[in-house]
Amino acid sequence: MNILIANDDGIYSPGLAALAQIAKDFGSVTVMAPDVERSAASHAITAHLPISYKKATIAVDGVQAFKVNGTPADCAALGTHICKTDVVLSGINMGPNLGNAMWHSGTLAAAKQAVLLGVKGIALSTPVGKAEPDFEALTPFVKQTLELLLKEDRLALYNVNFPPQPKGIMWTRQSVRLYDNKIEPAVDPMGRKHYWFTVIPLGPAEEGTDRWAVENGYVSITPLRLDLTDEAELQKRISSSTQTQKEGVKKI
Repeated sequence: MNILIANDDGIYSPGLAALAQIAKDFGSVTVMAPDVERSAASHAITAHLPISYKKATIAVDGVQAFKVNGTPADCAALGTHICKTDVVLSGINMGPNLGNAMWHSGTLAAAKQAVLLGVKGIALSTPVGKAEPDFEALTPFVKQTLELLLKEDRLALYNVNFPPQPKGIMWTRQSVRLYDNKIEPAVDPMGRKHYWFTVIPLGPAEEGTDRWAVENGYVSITPLRLDLTDEAELQKRISSSTQTQKEGVKKI
């Protein structure tokens, strides 16, 4: 199996090195990651400037690595163009990508870009506290997750999140919670105003969601799709439109 690894934390992220080390057990691994951190880059692509890549050295023997002056999605696109690729693994991200965070996750974007190009994509993330995540403790669960997802012979997109100390694996749906904006004003050393943007969730995570699983110590695997169509609303609109057309015909 030919495995391409990307991320949004940058080429020298310890999470990327941990994933590359584990992925070696499943096939031939090539790393193509941003030259600098691109967290929260979402699915941005470099459309009006050229991108390039250079060899890089990471702490994993037997793995070719390259750094790209582009976004996570750029890395997936360039990597699948240059290398024969059966699957794109993105991560392990230093920070969770749960619920609404999927919309702006650069980690998930690399996996999505792979699927857009006809290659399976798997995004992997874990929370970060004051200390670096214990990737050695996560390794058995990362391996178990890859064993489960890589054996599937179909085009698919998965978002995986590992709690600090997993006790099992759950299939989950995306947690969608409403938030209240929180803007924190501050002043920099030069006396200039700036602002920190954050959010406050308005409700707890529902059981069965990715966020609930990680909060309760389970690895969350969420199968995703690229089609964002609201099927229920679409059918309602079609039915309403059809009924209106029928009534118009009757009047004539």
